[in-house]
Amino acid sequence: MAWGIGLHPLAHASERRKQEGDGCAPAGVFAITALFGEAGPASAFVQSARLPYRCASARLKCVDDPASRHYNQIIDQEMADAVDWRSHEEMLREDERYVIGAVIAHNAACRPGEGSCIFLHVWQAAGVPTAGCTAASLADMTEICTWLDAASHPLIIQLPEAEYRRRKDAWNLP
Repeated sequence: MAWGIGLHPLAHASERRKQEGDGCAPAGVFAITALFGEAGPASAFVQSARLPYRCASARLKCVDDPASRHYNQIIDQEMADAVDWRSHEEMLREDERYVIGAVIAHNAACRPGEGSCIFLHVWQAAGVPTAGCTAASLADMTEICTWLDAASHPLIIQLPEAEYRRRKDAWNLP
C-alpha cells in the first residue's frame, strides 16, 4: 500500500504516496462512487442498483495515461472528441475480473501520475494480488455491490492495522 488521495490529508509529506504503475493499492479512506460490469441495463441487478452504473462494452475504457486530459476517467471511446491516450484499462475483459465492480474515488481530482483506475473488483483467485486495486470473490463482489447505496455515502477504508489504530479517533473511523 501507498498513501492515496482520498478523504483525509496525509500527516507527513515524507510518507510514501501512490503513483501511477507502482502496483500499490491506495491507503486511506475513499468514497465508492459508481458500479460497473457486464450486466445489461434491463437486468434486475442494474434496475435495483443504488449507485450509478456503467455497462461494460468494448468501447468503455479507464484512461491511465497521465498525459491524457481523460486521465483517471472511465470514458466511452466513441464519445471522446479525440483519443489522446496511449494506455487504458479495458472495462470489458475476458478474464471476468470486471464482470462486476465498484469505482473507488482515489485521486478524484485526476492529478496526473498520482494513480488511476482504482476499483473494487473480482479477484483472479484468493491471495493473487492486483496491480493496485482491491479484489474479492465474485459472490462477495455481487453481495457488496447489491447493498451499496449512494444515499448512505459508501466508503472503503484501506489502512494497515497500525495506521488504522493511529488515525481512528482523528478520522472518526468505526
